[in-house]
Amino acid sequence: MPSYSDYVMADGARTGRWSLTMAWWALFSAMFWLYVAVASAGAVGMGNTIIGMVLSIASYGAINAVLSRYGARTGLTVEMFSRSLFGVFGSAVATLIFAATAIYYAVFEGSVIAAAFQSYFGGPIKIWYLVVVLYALPLVAGGVQNWLDRLNGWLLPFYCVGLVAAVIATAVRKGAPHPWPHGAPGSMPGWLSSYLIYMGVYIMMMYTFDYARYGRQKDERFHANVTFGWVFYFFTFAVNGIVGIFLVYTWGEGGTETGVAQAMIKALGFFGLVVIFVSQTRINTANYYLASTNLDAFAARTFRLKLPRWVWIIVSGVIAYLFMLTDVLNYLLKALAWQGVFVTAWVAIALVYIAMSRKNTGGLPEVTESNLRPIAAGAIIWVIASAIGIYLTEQSGSADLAALAPLITVAISAVGYLATYRLSPPATISAAERVPVG
Repeated sequence: MPSYSDYVMADGARTGRWSLTMAWWALFSAMFWLYVAVASAGAVGMGNTIIGMVLSIASYGAINAVLSRYGARTGLTVEMFSRSLFGVFGSAVATLIFAATAIYYAVFEGSVIAAAFQSYFGGPIKIWYLVVVLYALPLVAGGVQNWLDRLNGWLLPFYCVGLVAAVIATAVRKGAPHPWPHGAPGSMPGWLSSYLIYMGVYIMMMYTFDYARYGRQKDERFHANVTFGWVFYFFTFAVNGIVGIFLVYTWGEGGTETGVAQAMIKALGFFGLVVIFVSQTRINTANYYLASTNLDAFAARTFRLKLPRWVWIIVSGVIAYLFMLTDVLNYLLKALAWQGVFVTAWVAIALVYIAMSRKNTGGLPEVTESNLRPIAAGAIIWVIASAIGIYLTEQSGSADLAALAPLITVAISAVGYLATYRLSPPATISAAERVPVG
């Protein structure tokens, strides 16, 4: 069966409601969600973190409801949709950023498994890095419809049971943290700081778009609320986050992804190691899948190089392993911060485009390369807004200004693209004109 990574998703190739839900909910079980809540609680306190979670659940749910409906209606990938926003060359840049971010998250999550295995069994960490990359790659080969939905459906109950067991075991053996984290006072409201921390993971919006194209239009409402919407983010942000804070602060572990894993092992022993293995296996199927499909799209657009997707799966794994061998945290966090600026700008521009195209024409975006410019006006707005966002992010002398960079980037992107759209609307076509394109 073709991967459709470079084609409009045909109606007959869509997948069932629960099949897509199980494939997507692989992202629910990342240790990163426990870690980001712990980091927020340590910075601004438990109460402010909960407020930030609630606001993030609402905004993520609303944004992804729009993107998932649009992805299902059009059948486009991020790369194909970005052609209309930024032109053919600009869309290639979008896929490169997407692929790099997915690989970086695969590095983080794979490192958690490797560190957990090393702490439990011993041995060189480089060997464990290799093991966690090698076992993950074959799991991604089947794609969303042939394997990832079933794999993640089978593993989801194990992860859920593991979370409950870890909480019960910790409560029985250690009680509850006293006091709960209260953070440090700052010049900016703590709840806003927490909300801005969660804005750093807007890559989930791009993930949503590439998965939602597999959804049937008759299931749009379900996917908008449950699969990709507020239900998913309630469990992903709130449930995972509160469990992570409880485990880490009760066991007195540090506020890192490794600290979260260590707390899980202290609570459950070998079964805790199994829970970590299951959670990271689920999330990395999504990371490697999206990294491979977007590397495929980037190579096809930039170099006219069309290779089987399994080749790009291997390339993704090799790159991830090489990153693991370096002092990755020294520069990956900086790279993710910069890429996060580009992603938040992309989300703002995408939302403006969807709103304006429905209001003005109701048509579908033109994605045929021969009918598009190499660089569209939207790409200029994207680059300018991202450059300003990166500049603000690097303002070490003003922590508040650096923290507000995502919100400022969103505002500049939205206003700038709205003006651009009104001056020169991108080309659209009717649904009857839509044919698969390569």
